[in-house]
Amino acid sequence: MIYSIVKKVKSFIKEKINFVSQSKIYKLIIEKIDYIQVKYFHKGELKRFVLIKYLFKDLFLYFLVAFVFFFMVFFVNQILLEVERLLANSAPFSDVMKMMLYSLPFIIAQSTPYATLVGFLMCLGGMMSNNEILIFRASGFSFFTIMIPVVVLGGAISLVSFFVNDYLLPVGTVKYNELLREIIYSTPTVELESNSVKKMDGSNLIVGEVTDNSISDLVIFNTKDSDTDKVIVAGESELSGSDLNGVLMSLQMSDSLVLSMKKSRRTDYDVLKSKKATFNVFDSSILGSSSRSPREMTAVDLYSEIQELKNTMNETSSSDKYKFRIWMMEFHKKFAIPFGAIFFAFLAFSLAFLFGKHNGQTIGLFLGIVICVVYWAMQIMGQLFVQKVGLDPFLCIWVPNFVIGIFGIIFFIKLIKK
Repeated sequence: MIYSIVKKVKSFIKEKINFVSQSKIYKLIIEKIDYIQVKYFHKGELKRFVLIKYLFKDLFLYFLVAFVFFFMVFFVNQILLEVERLLANSAPFSDVMKMMLYSLPFIIAQSTPYATLVGFLMCLGGMMSNNEILIFRASGFSFFTIMIPVVVLGGAISLVSFFVNDYLLPVGTVKYNELLREIIYSTPTVELESNSVKKMDGSNLIVGEVTDNSISDLVIFNTKDSDTDKVIVAGESELSGSDLNGVLMSLQMSDSLVLSMKKSRRTDYDVLKSKKATFNVFDSSILGSSSRSPREMTAVDLYSEIQELKNTMNETSSSDKYKFRIWMMEFHKKFAIPFGAIFFAFLAFSLAFLFGKHNGQTIGLFLGIVICVVYWAMQIMGQLFVQKVGLDPFLCIWVPNFVIGIFGIIFFIKLIKK
């Protein structure tokens, strides 16, 4: 099963390699590289760097193809399903397409590190299997010299990824949330689907049939109050956008029944009946806090906000401490995720030469996918440790990169000792 999947992915990447190698953008980039080499290197030096240029071109080509693969995976998993949901609930097509465009920086930032690892592993593994690395070695190149284009390209990818993550992502996130707010205002049913359960900031809504903007059989469990739980039952409700400040949409409920219970004593309750009642859904229930989120800030802006929070926070307040940890975690993610590419580049160099003697591309693809899954799991676990346990954000977010770097050093030492 796993072998067949790897084989299909490998054939897909080979097809895309042929396509990308013929593209105008790829040829233009390579022409610029040639121009820089001719202009800034002497003839003798230029000859010496012919093989390095060949290696650089192959690394860049395989990275592009692997990037397309991971981009498609993240796009389908995180964006396309949301687009399908919005369109199924009658959201305007043009607005949904804009939302998809605003989501691209996030997908690019997520895809880049994984594409670096898999692309570099397949490239170097294939060169190892085809004895092309022997040509480098026979030409007098040490492993350190061969590693130069690998690390340089990994560093360049990290810088581009950081720009996308730190500048384009905040802009895209702001535009995405603004457009989503407009869509919900004009078509509120996109957030409340028929026969569904919706959790909104301390309230759980059980929704019956939704027809246009009418809802039948609505039940609301409101546990937001510190001392009282409320259960609201309504036979018919009308859903509409709201012009009230901070309110995203309103539910106009007819013939509603409200049951209020003390949390400390469930037998102490009140029952109220109402012909007309209104339940407001606030922006924060769907879009998060009304203030700017860390994803809407650059690293510089976020650092300034963290320093201000640090100076004003109450040391005894658990909510202030929690917010400080989360914002510190988001700050470190702005660096750890994009610069993971250079750690992956270093690991790929050592792994490919150690395990790529036979079927280097297949082994590189398999190892790359396994390492990506482990790395992703470590990232998720690190974030959970910050949120739930309260561990140091720096360690939890950077540990996956440090682990990759340590294994890269270990494998490199083994490589040069062979």
